[in-house]
Amino acid sequence: MAAKRRNTWTAYAVTAVLALMLGASYAAVPLYELFCQVTGFGGTTSRVAAFKQGPIGKRTVTVSFDSNISGDLPWTFEPVQRKVQLKIGQQTLVLYQARNDGKEATTGVATFNVTPHKAGAYFDKIECFCFTEQTLKPGESVDMPVVFYIDPAITKDRNLDDLSDIVLSYTFFRAKQSGPDRRQANLLNR
Repeated sequence: MAAKRRNTWTAYAVTAVLALMLGASYAAVPLYELFCQVTGFGGTTSRVAAFKQGPIGKRTVTVSFDSNISGDLPWTFEPVQRKVQLKIGQQTLVLYQARNDGKEATTGVATFNVTPHKAGAYFDKIECFCFTEQTLKPGESVDMPVVFYIDPAITKDRNLDDLSDIVLSYTFFRAKQSGPDRRQANLLNR
């Protein structure tokens, strides 16, 4: 009888551990994205609801723009301008342009990254097309705005005293499906 009770408890424990592991695997991606957005880890930028006008510093930073497309998306995608120089704390608007070169409507979704990675925590985007599905008809093109600024707190980070150049890079992928993926993307873009 004791062996049967021990086996039952073991079965419950194994089931609980498996359920916990399954739950953790589903939560890992959104939690990692949240962690990256809060800390800037891996070049992930911060998303802010509105621009908070603060002091505009004297220090100038050059921000270059990069664009990439996954091989299965028949689009042309590029920044309208390749780089801008701005002062720390200065709000800036840039445009990327996408065009569907295919013969049918396709939907894409973009991810982004900032290099050097250590600058990601101070690169604040107010408006961005990342993680939002974009559907383009054949031959259709669209200008997509990115509004951002470099947080003045960067001047207090001694590890970034030598920072003069930042690269904002976007990669467009063919959207897999709507449904749960779209809801997750919308949550991440808030």
